[in-house]
This record gives sequence, structure tokens and C-alpha cells, in this order.
Amino acid sequence: MPRRYFIRSDLLNSPITRMGGKKLLRKTICERFPENGTFDRYVEVFGGAGWVLFYKDKHAKLEVYNDADGELVNLMRCIKYHAGELRREINGWCNAREFFEDVSAQLDTRGLTDIRRAARYFLRMKLSFGADGRTYGCNTKNLSNATEYLIDVQRRLMSSSVVIEHKDFENLIKVYDRPKALFCCDPPYHSTEKYYDVQFTEADHIRLRDTLKNIKGKFLLSYNDDEFIRELYNGFKIDAVERQNNISGGRFKELIITNY
Repeated sequence: MPRRYFIRSDLLNSPITRMGGKKLLRKTICERFPENGTFDRYVEVFGGAGWVLFYKDKHAKLEVYNDADGELVNLMRCIKYHAGELRREINGWCNAREFFEDVSAQLDTRGLTDIRRAARYFLRMKLSFGADGRTYGCNTKNLSNATEYLIDVQRRLMSSSVVIEHKDFENLIKVYDRPKALFCCDPPYHSTEKYYDVQFTEADHIRLRDTLKNIKGKFLLSYNDDEFIRELYNGFKIDAVERQNNISGGRFKELIITNY
């Protein structure tokens, strides 16, 4: 019988919220993974907030988290190795517009240690509206509760020795590709690229398709339901799904694309 990993009833959430996060779609995505035991390495190519990664105690023997956003990667590394120090740095701040503006401005300066930079990025994302990292959210978030949670995230990252990478997606996929690899891909959605801090062009969407179609392993790809994307991945298995739209309400249509 293939081995199945235990899924907690109290699921571990991401330490931050990000635009396009997969909190509401993570269960649907994981249900579409190949049988456990048929892959021994799990690679999140566009890791983002890590919602899918944290959905299980462990996805495979080797787990890799990657993102092109250096601020986000630095935060994940600091949570994994320096969660206590990061908590102490964050606890010196509170939820206020002035502090949001201060940490945002400080991220544009040089000379910060990795921990101080991670703390400011964490605060900027926590305090911003809709996790856009650009405008103050005017909410009542309790930062103390958020920092206590970092220890739980640290345990998850340490217990399965998650590898944290900061590489271009094409290079990452080529490095980790094996017949028993599973690549979980959540790139910036087509025509929404302007909302992300790292540039992702139409040529990158095509380059991603060209990279994935030649791999030895398996991939699961999530995208917005877009005619360009449907045409780009014509010939692969495409499932249309819906989720609630957190910002505008209503339903948001997405695609889950696989090569298996």
C-alpha cells in the first residue's frame, strides 16, 4: 500500500498573507496530487506564503520551497533558523499607520541585518490592505498572536528539513527534476503581474510552459481561468475550479493543470 501522510485537523497556516495566496484552494490542490509513494521530492516552484506546503506535516522525503522574491525567501529562512530573534524584533512594533510607513521606507535602505529586514517585511505584509504590501490596512490585527505562531512554523520547516531556495523557476526545475519529483507551481496569474514585486512577463509564462512540458517528473499548476492560459496548455489535463474571492466577494474561477 502506498504511504499516506497524516493531515492535521488543526492545519498549520501561513505566517503571512500574500496576493494570490492558496489558503482557500490548498485542499483542492492537495487532493489532486499523485498517490503518496509515487513521488519522493516535492518542490514548490513559486512558494509564496506556503499555504500548500503547510497543509501537510510532510509531502515527501525531500521538500523544497522556492520563490523569486528575495524579501519573502529571507523571511522564511529567518523563521526557520532564527524564529526567537525574529519575534523579539517584531515585538518592538505595534499596529499603526506610522509604523507601517516606517517599516516600508526602511526596507528600501541598506544596512539592515537579515533578521531586521525579515521583521520589517513581515510587518509590512501583516499591516497592509489585502496583503498588497503598499497601503495601510486599517485593521485590528494582533501582532503578538502573529509572532507566537512563528514558532509553530519554525517546527514545521525544521522537522522535515525543508530546503529554502531563491532561484529562477527554470533553473530550479532543471536542478530538482527527477522521475519521482512533483513540482507544485503557482506563478503570478496572467494579466495580474503588476500586483507582484518581482517582474513576470508574458515571455515568462511561455518559458514556464516550455520548461514544464519537458520534465521527467510530474507537475501541478494553478492559474486564473484565462483564454491565453487555456491555449498555452492545450494538450495537458485542465480542471476548472472555483473559490471565494477574498477581496471583492463572489466566486473566482481558476484552473488546475497537470501532466498526469
